[in-house]
Amino acid sequence: MKYISTRGQVAPIGFIDAILMGLADDGGLLVPEQIPQVSADTLAQWQQLTYSELALEIFSLYVNGEIPREDLKKLVDDSYSTFRHEEVTPVHQLDGSRYVLELFHGPTFAFKDVALQFLGNLYAYVSRKTDSIIHILGATSGDTGASAIEGVRGKEGIRICILHPHQKVSKVQELQMTTVDDANVLNLAVEGTFDDCQRIIKELFADVEFKHKYHLRAINSINIARILAQTVYYFYAYFQLAKQGQANKISFSVPTGNFGDIFAGYLAKKMGLPVHKLILATNENNILARFVQEGVYQPGDFRGTYSPSMDIQVASNFERYMFYLYGEDAAKVTSLMAQFKAEGSIVIEGDVLKQVQADFAAYSVENEECLNTISDYHAKYQYLLDPHTACGAAASDRLAEDGEAAVVLSTAHPAKFDEAIRLRQISQTYPEPIQALFDKPQFQKVVGGTNEEIQKQLESFF
Repeated sequence: MKYISTRGQVAPIGFIDAILMGLADDGGLLVPEQIPQVSADTLAQWQQLTYSELALEIFSLYVNGEIPREDLKKLVDDSYSTFRHEEVTPVHQLDGSRYVLELFHGPTFAFKDVALQFLGNLYAYVSRKTDSIIHILGATSGDTGASAIEGVRGKEGIRICILHPHQKVSKVQELQMTTVDDANVLNLAVEGTFDDCQRIIKELFADVEFKHKYHLRAINSINIARILAQTVYYFYAYFQLAKQGQANKISFSVPTGNFGDIFAGYLAKKMGLPVHKLILATNENNILARFVQEGVYQPGDFRGTYSPSMDIQVASNFERYMFYLYGEDAAKVTSLMAQFKAEGSIVIEGDVLKQVQADFAAYSVENEECLNTISDYHAKYQYLLDPHTACGAAASDRLAEDGEAAVVLSTAHPAKFDEAIRLRQISQTYPEPIQALFDKPQFQKVVGGTNEEIQKQLESFF
């Protein structure tokens, strides 16, 4: 298996080189040269596997022997042994057709743990095997930062710097990042939005000389390993429902801001998983929903919401989808992304828009509807949603069809967003690891939102 850039100017590279490159050196995103196809017979065999066994089989398709199978098995087992639930990502049934895929049982109570526990261990493995320096640079709208830090804190040969938008993440998210006092961790609180943080990251990675000089590696979902790891729980959830005789029409409703989590579902479907529908749920920062509904990809005014991890206007994984939408035409993708950079928008129509609408359904959830969904599910099912999952639930309620098994991806534990939940007079008890955060000192630097300021911090840290 080789990996190529969506912009076509990088020679095919292997799995480990793809992980280390992160953002492609031509500014594009790396994708597998061919998507592995999974037969019906293989799906039937995989249905009986544990989560870790399933992850090993799926990763093996993409690693293609670069990591010995026993080493890969140890990486997978070590990564998912840190989860609090034996199934890793259990499926919770609410009623006859509604399900919640709980992705928050990892060490930081967020779905990002599923990929970042693995990627952290993978980076440590590569560092040991190649005697290489790993300097991780990432941006977070809330959950990625804590998960990434937890995945590599204290690991020899690795240093990590995480940018987050100052005072635009939840208090628990902030504490999970900034109470870590390890020498290999630097937290920068950037004056601006997540889009500012993400833009800085992509521009620094696009500076190939700077990237190579400081051995920069990506932890955001621009790194293909993140996407590959997230495909696993789509397969796993499908198998759990199939065991209940629900294999005919299974749809997934995915709260998303950066297009990574739902792109993993799209990739799973292209591999052969018989997904009926992918429902894309956004909050009021609804650039992705507007793209699906109207064919216009254009940032609007930034809106702070109760689901801050989705407060994103420019989705970093959107380019990967465009690559497949346009038949893997790298020249077309390059042209479209140049147009977006110059004009601030991409407009599609006709058969191309029809294909987008065949690939996804989409719904944008207003702030009050998000909170109402939390209240409704708590009253009806005695189940507490975090506000991001509530967006997925609201979209599912609007767009799921009769006779369809609808799986909502629950991306975070509700304790991470108590500020929003208390607005509906719902109280909860914090898990002990989260409660303990409030008594710890914080370690972070507040910095301006310019490339030069971040470069200065990195040069001092790395």
